[in-house]
Amino acid sequence: MNKRADLNGKNQAPSRMSDPEQLRQLLFPMVVGIAATKDELSAFVHRAGLAALEAILRDDAATIAGPKGLHQVERTHHHWGTTRTELPLGGRRVTVTRPRIRRRGGGEEVLPTLAHLRGTDPLPERVVNQILVGVSTRDYERSLDPLPPGTRARGASKSASSRHVVSRTKAKVKEYMTRPLGDVQLAALMIDGLNVGSNTVVVALGIGHDGVKTPLGIWTGSTENARVCTELLGNLTSRGLKVEQRILCVIDGGKGIRKALADVFGDLALIQRCQVHKTRNVRDHLRKDRQLRVGRLMNDAYRSASADTARKRLRSLVSWLERNGEDGAANSLREGLEETLTVLKLKLPSTLSRSLSTTNPIENMIGSVRTVTRNVKRWRDGDMARRWTALGVLHAQDGFRKIKGHKDLPMLIRTLATAIDQKENVA
Repeated sequence: MNKRADLNGKNQAPSRMSDPEQLRQLLFPMVVGIAATKDELSAFVHRAGLAALEAILRDDAATIAGPKGLHQVERTHHHWGTTRTELPLGGRRVTVTRPRIRRRGGGEEVLPTLAHLRGTDPLPERVVNQILVGVSTRDYERSLDPLPPGTRARGASKSASSRHVVSRTKAKVKEYMTRPLGDVQLAALMIDGLNVGSNTVVVALGIGHDGVKTPLGIWTGSTENARVCTELLGNLTSRGLKVEQRILCVIDGGKGIRKALADVFGDLALIQRCQVHKTRNVRDHLRKDRQLRVGRLMNDAYRSASADTARKRLRSLVSWLERNGEDGAANSLREGLEETLTVLKLKLPSTLSRSLSTTNPIENMIGSVRTVTRNVKRWRDGDMARRWTALGVLHAQDGFRKIKGHKDLPMLIRTLATAIDQKENVA
């Protein structure tokens, strides 16, 4: 046979594996076997776990009352039959048979293992972890491995899992909303809001002197107004948060947040308006064929080496917009223009400047909240919105890293400490 013809696929018999139906017939038994093996393995693991748990309880009974059936002269306890009890296993409560021990003076003795399992119930935490990875309370039971036939279990239904989530999130909210903040040293503060059900939740994220991001608090209201933001900041200060020198406050431009910062911190709050939000707001006023160009010009301006250069570029863009009939976009760009350049005025290294010129760190945290709450279909009240928001915030905190450019934060702190007012930084 000609090798070239063979390599090109000539004179070769067609492969039978290319037929989809034949391929399905070949693979289907394998898939079925794998699934059956998985179910059998899961059932075996559960049976082994139940057997081991019952053996441990029997060992506890033998330790306390001695081996069953053997006479002991100085016996203080004696075996008292068996009973059924529920214990957490595999994300639900299963019924096991355990021995009972009775004291000679009267009363039942609690087995040490049983007391430990009842005192450290892992089930609520297991339910919450399942919810955090995207399982709804309605689907929680289906997400668990199947139990062996004949095993009695409960605690995995929608209502039960909902109760576990409520109890766990209430504890997290209480811890989150009351923990002291006296040891937090802020270099920057970010505040933003999001809609959770019919409620607006305002969240605060602090950036410490070492670059570590710390969720500080949450507050609920009907809108993202100055009153709600002021109450949030008041809660932070009442828990010991100290702002004794200037801090950089990065916001999206909301007037309520801006007013609250001025009312609570006064001149100590140096405002940086988010450049991403400003660019997005300007683009929303434009025709579609101009959005890309204007967005690119604004990004180039914000990446300038100095605030003076950025200001000239942005003012030139304002003039161009006005000449071309885009008055709405021009007014939007002109409004708060100086506050979008605050970080550039501080003359920070480029990496740290980019990290602090937008609200991306807190937006990422809010994205985690939206992910956690996406499966909630019915929002009852503000307490529920607050609990789920806290759950999402604490889930996001597990993946926090220091902000980029955190090694240059001492330069920011020195600059803020020597600044008298925001006008000084323009020079």
